[in-house]
Amino acid sequence: MRQLFPSIEPFSKGYLNKGLHEIYYEQSGNPDGYPMLFLHGGPGGGGDINARRFFDPNHYKIIILDQRGSGRSKPLGCVEDNTTQHLIEDIHEIKNYLKIKCWHVFGGSWGSTLALAYAQAFPNEVSALILRGIFLLRRRELDWFYQYGASEIYPDAWENYISVIKESEQDNLISAFYKLIHHADNDTQKRACKAWSQWEGATSKLVPDRGLIDHFASDDFALALAKIETHYFMNRGFFSSESQVLQNIDKIRHIPSVIIQGRYDVVCPSRTAYELHQAWPEADFKIAEVSGHSAYEKEITDLLIEATEKFKGI
Repeated sequence: MRQLFPSIEPFSKGYLNKGLHEIYYEQSGNPDGYPMLFLHGGPGGGGDINARRFFDPNHYKIIILDQRGSGRSKPLGCVEDNTTQHLIEDIHEIKNYLKIKCWHVFGGSWGSTLALAYAQAFPNEVSALILRGIFLLRRRELDWFYQYGASEIYPDAWENYISVIKESEQDNLISAFYKLIHHADNDTQKRACKAWSQWEGATSKLVPDRGLIDHFASDDFALALAKIETHYFMNRGFFSSESQVLQNIDKIRHIPSVIIQGRYDVVCPSRTAYELHQAWPEADFKIAEVSGHSAYEKEITDLLIEATEKFKGI
């Protein structure tokens, strides 16, 4: 199987100043290479240093940005002026600031949602799409992971997740978590953020990874992920309808694309990726048969790098 490329450091990095928000971006790889944009998940997850390693650094100029309130962007966890439309405009502005005419876009989980929404808003700016662990932020997807469904597969991790919520409020867990995560009391907020984020970390790989769970439970990561995810989920992703992305597929049907999905993805189940493929048969569709959600599952990493290598020719 293909392995991640060696670790590299950025050749430039900076912040896009957007008033309240300072949005971190970096460039690595070949300064004269073909531009490749990496969009992280969450929303609120931030771009980790290994994100650079899915791309051949001799061929690609790799651009990673941490979305509003996420990762290295400031202020951490800020939900004010933080909507999908803000993120789309940020991507467009950074592209123009870096004097990029067109680029490939690579996104997983929420990053796939944002990649699709951005491509539909600016279809002439995207030369290829590499999408993994498809998430369309529909009600049934949220209910499956945060209310009932995944709970039956990971009952032990689920008990930790719901332990911070009163039994009388467990009929709407996203709403109950939102109240605690955005609570004025720091201790209340911290406990809820950690429980929310640990649940995602515990279920992101086919075989639970203690290191990943601990990372998701770290204070800064948990704060940004929990605050921003609940903000977006309570507002239905700030979409006009929950089917917005599927309804606008015609705008991007011409873009060479690949959809990569773990068969046993509990966070973003395969049904969503399959429905995207049905609406968009022109995109390649690849199932990683023994994988969960994470981009760092060996089989998914292999398929992602296969795609980044294939799209060198575009």
